[in-house]
Amino acid sequence: MTTALIIGDIQQGITGTYPFAKRVVPPLTELIPRARAEGALVVFVHFALRGNGADLPRGNALFQAFHEAGDAFHEGAPGTEIALPVAEEDVVVVKRRASAFAGTDLDLVLRARGIGSIAVAGVATSAMVAATCYDAADRDYRVTVLRDGCADGDDAMHDFFMDAVFPSRGVEVVPCADWPGAAR
Repeated sequence: MTTALIIGDIQQGITGTYPFAKRVVPPLTELIPRARAEGALVVFVHFALRGNGADLPRGNALFQAFHEAGDAFHEGAPGTEIALPVAEEDVVVVKRRASAFAGTDLDLVLRARGIGSIAVAGVATSAMVAATCYDAADRDYRVTVLRDGCADGDDAMHDFFMDAVFPSRGVEVVPCADWPGAAR
């Protein structure tokens, strides 16, 4: 199979702090073994900042707030641990920005495996998911978003991306139960 499942920011500090993030854990927990059995590469991407602040953009209040949250987002802290079952054959990528591709080796890993299609899940829809989808499309990947495998702090924003933004940009939107399909 030349497909990967990219799951972003489903980590202890996020699922433990933001109730909307917990909603995606059950459908993703059910999906992951099925994706592995179908031969999809499972990739977990988690957000972590260096404790010394070396990767903080100056004057960026959002990233400063993430850094000040301490263990929730500091590299190596319990809050950055993935909140889903990771298997030995899975790939784990640390990111420091919204997109799973920005400053990481994700593209290298996918191309080394001959991956041409990705399914994206995680939180938040309007942040990590959107940034990763746009970045993947710019890199010529075929992109699918897993509707119930994503969530946002604003349900209306989540629905707007799923019903309007992603489809208008050629991104397929399907529920976790329908992925991976026989045609993948």
